[in-house]
Amino acid sequence: MLSQLLADHAALHCALGFKFRTPGILLRNFVNFAELRGEHIITTGSVREWALQAPSPEQRRNRLLTVRRFALALHAEDPRHEVPAADLFGRASHKRRTPYIYSPGDIRRLIDAAHHLGPNGSIRPVTYATLFGLIAATGMRISEALAIRLSDVTGDGLIIAMTKFKKSRLLPLHPTTRRALDGYLANRLKVPSLSDVLFISHQGAPLAYPTVVTVFLQIARSIGLRGDPGLRGARIHDLRHTFAVRSLERCAHDAQAVARHITALSTYLGHAHVTDTYWYLQATPELMAHMAAAGEALHRGDLA
Repeated sequence: MLSQLLADHAALHCALGFKFRTPGILLRNFVNFAELRGEHIITTGSVREWALQAPSPEQRRNRLLTVRRFALALHAEDPRHEVPAADLFGRASHKRRTPYIYSPGDIRRLIDAAHHLGPNGSIRPVTYATLFGLIAATGMRISEALAIRLSDVTGDGLIIAMTKFKKSRLLPLHPTTRRALDGYLANRLKVPSLSDVLFISHQGAPLAYPTVVTVFLQIARSIGLRGDPGLRGARIHDLRHTFAVRSLERCAHDAQAVARHITALSTYLGHAHVTDTYWYLQATPELMAHMAAAGEALHRGDLA
């Protein structure tokens, strides 16, 4: 019964234009957990036990709130469904997580480790090496990278059609990035596949987001970028933060150049507003040095 209710709930959200990817995965996991216990309605006890299986407080709270939204929708039609309290695990502190800014060496080790994945002789190693390298070189979202189709690879760059804000954009590529992508394409076109997506598994199927995250975590732990499960460390999304920061570091440091660069960077990253780009910036020694120099110039009365 819960499975059918979830299917209807997901169909409604998709019809309204939501991708419903991550919530869908979490809710399917919860529904399987509840149904294995013989339950046909949502109970606070089951939500609590299922959420506590997550390895970190943030993930437990995310699980809780995801099921709570589902429970609210079901409770409106059938009051037997219990709606767990939002503060079941205490109040959350709305604190921005400090992103991990990759060094060039970190990215090189990540790509090298991906090249050593198995099975030997398959496309899997080069798929993951190219995927992680492309995200690092362009700052695109992982969801955008997984949605790229062969026809989106053009002579002018990559067409990003599946964006967060329903807008398409063209990403010009650096010559070194283009050469790496062309090398992957040569292998990709030799693999039999019924899909036209760019990045595929060694079985010819499109890469699934949870699978990519699992592979990334395995690699990141093997090269020391992350600790044991449940401990914080570098994320795939931090490659996007790193791209934004390194891009600004290389910008000419005068006020007008920075303003133009931020506007261009916001467009390249696919943000709806330039203020969204500020979220991706993080203080680094190089940026702090430039800020200090600008402050001194301003204090002297020079143009900053």
